[in-house]
Amino acid sequence: MAAAESCFKIILGSSSMARQRILAEMGYEFTIMTADIDEKSIRKEKPEDLVTALAEAKANAIMARLQHTDILENVACPTLVVVYKGTIREKPCNEDEAREFIKGYSGGHAAVVGSVLVTNLDSGASKGGWESAEVYFHDIPNEVIDSLIDEGIPFKVAGGLMLEHPLTLPFVDAVIGATDTVMGLSISLTEKLIEEALRQPGSSPRVQNMS
Repeated sequence: MAAAESCFKIILGSSSMARQRILAEMGYEFTIMTADIDEKSIRKEKPEDLVTALAEAKANAIMARLQHTDILENVACPTLVVVYKGTIREKPCNEDEAREFIKGYSGGHAAVVGSVLVTNLDSGASKGGWESAEVYFHDIPNEVIDSLIDEGIPFKVAGGLMLEHPLTLPFVDAVIGATDTVMGLSISLTEKLIEEALRQPGSSPRVQNMS
């Protein structure tokens, strides 16, 4: 289904500017509604399981807020984590952790695992899936790391590094996978899940891997 031909709106369960920009470029009309859940209380060993559980928790929280309204839209809840040397990284908690994160990427690489869960509020049908990508970096100078931390950028994104930021982008060597996945919202996966959620009668979410 082409976004330009859609007759529905989307509730995006994220305040990320990058995700908003991607969804707008896809041609969808949407509103923002954040879930305000305690993400740290949800723990899983595998990154794929973690992003899936986080997306489901966000969707459940948003749907609970919409329970007594007449809103019949589609809720899209994306979630992202970074995996560095087998360790899951979410948003850094402080400057020391942010600096440690970014210095680790310098001259190296990290994986990104992102999920999307789309729920059709009219039928109750949900479809979820995840994708992964890898990012390889040139050496990142200390002064660039300092500037990123001074701007507060690392504390806004999982893994502490915003790929599309003007200070970061020159030091990206290669992306293996889709750049939009790294930015937090896979276009191909989101389109697929929207179509499936609109087609499918109400059911429990079924996770699909599109790595």
